[in-house]
Amino acid sequence: MFFEDTVTMSRLLTSLTLVFHVIFATVGVGIPVLISIAEFIGIKKKDKHLQLLARRWTRGMTVTIAVGVVTGTAIGLQLSLLWPRFMQIAGNVISLPLFMEVFAFFFEAIFLGIYLYTWDRFKNPIYHWLLSIPVIIGSTLSAFFITTVNAFMNTPQGFELDGQTVTDINPLAAMFNPATPTKVFHVVASSYLTSAAILAAIAAIMLIKRKGSTYHRKALKLTVTATFIFAILTAVAGDLSAKFLAENQPEKLAAGEWHFETESGADLVLFGSLNEEGEAENSIRIPNALSFLAYGDFNAEVEGLNETPEDEQPPLWIHYMFDLMVSIGMYTLVVSAVFLLLWKVKKWNEENNLLLWLIASCGPLSMLAVEFGWIYAEEGRQPWILRGIMTVTEGATTSNHVGLMFILFTALYTVLGVGCVAVLRKMFKNHPAEAEFESRYPEVAATKEVE
Repeated sequence: MFFEDTVTMSRLLTSLTLVFHVIFATVGVGIPVLISIAEFIGIKKKDKHLQLLARRWTRGMTVTIAVGVVTGTAIGLQLSLLWPRFMQIAGNVISLPLFMEVFAFFFEAIFLGIYLYTWDRFKNPIYHWLLSIPVIIGSTLSAFFITTVNAFMNTPQGFELDGQTVTDINPLAAMFNPATPTKVFHVVASSYLTSAAILAAIAAIMLIKRKGSTYHRKALKLTVTATFIFAILTAVAGDLSAKFLAENQPEKLAAGEWHFETESGADLVLFGSLNEEGEAENSIRIPNALSFLAYGDFNAEVEGLNETPEDEQPPLWIHYMFDLMVSIGMYTLVVSAVFLLLWKVKKWNEENNLLLWLIASCGPLSMLAVEFGWIYAEEGRQPWILRGIMTVTEGATTSNHVGLMFILFTALYTVLGVGCVAVLRKMFKNHPAEAEFESRYPEVAATKEVE
């Protein structure tokens, strides 16, 4: 029976947890940066709207962090319960970044509490802004440490394996493995981008509903500018990641690009389908672009998937995950660039409904791109849980209770998701920004129209 296949159920439960957790982990890393930027500019320009932005974003972030703590704890629990053989080997090697991730979270939580409860407590508001810096450091370090664990699974090093006994452990070498730089850069940059895009989407939707709102207009300009900058950083990170894969995990890049034969001047294949002979058709082909993406040379030789033993090849459907991730990233970059162009050309209206709806779509699409990226990263490593050392099947539990765990965790995530949305909706819908601005800064509201 399906529920008795412990390997499949373990993979499904882990996937469910990661897909749900990555939503809260992403905004938990990115939103502190946006909060800090908004408050800093607000202080320097004496702009109370931007300072209120930072205040309201902080309140919302505390709710998402609370949910993220639960899902993050579930991941730690499931590593031991669902993948005991993997942890028997890897747990001895990657315990340092796992411990440091917990330390980074507590560091962030302590300063977030101080930051949250010291609004208006300083004569010079810049001192309050300074408290946002350790929150950013803590959240980014948390992403760094946990990402090094995933990087280790792709390029394991820092230990020797004598049968089932782990020897010569070097935790720093394991943490700073070859995949760490590009993977951390990509995760952090995409988290910043996605958070900015989500906040921009909220501002755009509010402007569609409330034309002329000064608060939401300023929020939109700040967040779309940040989206554009972080989209460029994410594109750079993606380029570096592709070059890393070409050197270190060529089978993942080849499967993602449907590149089967080793050849020079390899084409980049976008979307399409595979026929019965395993050839791509109905696809968009960009001549020599894969060679350039992989090595920065249009005529470089790119290893094909056929060089990898058949039982070690990733599933070919990850091609669509790669294409969707990249397409959404480019879409977000173009939409934000168009908005900034229209904003600077004063005779054009950057707040027309069509453009606002395009910006609104960037929020959920950016989060989907993060999900697609993680699916591509994890499925692209298959069949390995620890590349070249242990397969997923070898690392999974043999317990026959995983099906029950799947049902219970699905119920938990449903409650958490619905509860989070309900709390955020009540928190902000019942307390609109314009009303809070008037009550908090009556002297400013009296001299400036706030619609």
